[in-house]
Amino acid sequence: MTAKLDYQWHLRTIMANRGMFSTTDLRPLLAERGIDLSPSQVYRLVVEKPERLSLKTLVALMDILGCRMEELVEPVAAASRGRRRAASGGGEAGIGSFRPTPARIVRETDG
Repeated sequence: MTAKLDYQWHLRTIMANRGMFSTTDLRPLLAERGIDLSPSQVYRLVVEKPERLSLKTLVALMDILGCRMEELVEPVAAASRGRRRAASGGGEAGIGSFRPTPARIVRETDG
């Protein structure tokens, strides 16, 4: 069976390593290279993992940040749902011991 692939998007980390801490820093640099994105598009590009990305945008990001493609996009094996739950104890990944306490509903008695 062929392994399913996924990827990790490291744009935010690379920007921080280069001293760029705001998504608004990136927009004019992209515009200089002919990539016209709205402020919300740039924000989503930085803080979310893009599902689709033009090669021109990717090349512009590599030029702006002085990095290689494999630094921005890291291929990883996709974890199946069963493995992810087993590894994290059955809950959502990454929240550790922070679990909500179940609510108890107590009916008032007439007295």
